[in-house]
Amino acid sequence: MIQHKPVKEKKTSTQSTETILELNNVCKSFGDNAVLKGITLSVKKGENLVILGRSGSGKSITIKCLVGLIHADEGEIKIFGTEITKLNETDLNDIRVRIGFLFQNGALYDSMTVRQNLEFTLKHHSPNASSEEIEKAIIEALESVGLEEAIDKMPSELSGGMRKRIGLARTVIIKPEIILYDEPTTGLDAITSREISELILFVQKKYKTTSIIITHDMACAKITANRIMIIKDGVICAEGSYAELEKSKDEWVRSFFI
Repeated sequence: MIQHKPVKEKKTSTQSTETILELNNVCKSFGDNAVLKGITLSVKKGENLVILGRSGSGKSITIKCLVGLIHADEGEIKIFGTEITKLNETDLNDIRVRIGFLFQNGALYDSMTVRQNLEFTLKHHSPNASSEEIEKAIIEALESVGLEEAIDKMPSELSGGMRKRIGLARTVIIKPEIILYDEPTTGLDAITSREISELILFVQKKYKTTSIIITHDMACAKITANRIMIIKDGVICAEGSYAELEKSKDEWVRSFFI
C-alpha cells in the first residue's frame, strides 16, 4: 500500500478579511419539505469553514446551491463578489472553473488510470495546455497527496483512502481558489481519516485555498476548521471555533462533541 507522507501542518491564520463566499437568507424546499429556511453565512479568503448538522439537515444542499447545482428558491449567493443566482449558464461556468469539488466517493472514472483521470480533468479545464505542462501538473498533484507511484493504477486497485487522495489530486490540479469538500472522510478508518484531514490542511497552506468542509466526523472538524457552523432546522444555529462550541451551554450543540 502506498503511504501518504505524514502532514503535520497546523491551522494557520492565512485567511484575510476579504469575503469570498456569501449566502444571505438562502431557502430551498422540495415539495412540502423545507430543507433550507434562511441560511446566512460568509467565508473569508483562505479560511476553512466546517459545516456540521444531523443527517438531512441540508449541509450538502447548501453547497450544491452555492455552485448552482441546485437552484435556491430565495436568497442571495455571492462568489468572488458576484451574485450568481441570476447568472446564465455560461457566466456561471466562468465562476465554477475557479472552484474544486471533492465528492464523497472521489468520483473517479473507473475505466481510466489515475493518470488519465487527472489528464482528462486538466484538458477539460485548460484545453490549450501542452503535453509537457499536463505531465508536470499531474506529477505535482500526485506528489501533493503522496501518491505519485499510483500514476498508472486503475481506481479498482486503490484503497478507499487512496481514492479520496486521488480525488483530491484531481481537484487541486486545476488550482482552484475554492474547494468544497463533501464528507471527505466518510467510510474511512480513523487513521486514514486523520491523514485526509491533515491533507486538507496541507492543501489549504500550499494552494492558499478557501474551503467549506461538510462532515459528520468531529475529528476531521477539529483538525481542519478555522471556524465551525452548525445547521439545525434549516438555519445556522451556532458558530464558533471547535473549542468554543465544545463548551457551549446549549445541550444540542454540545451533543456533537460528546
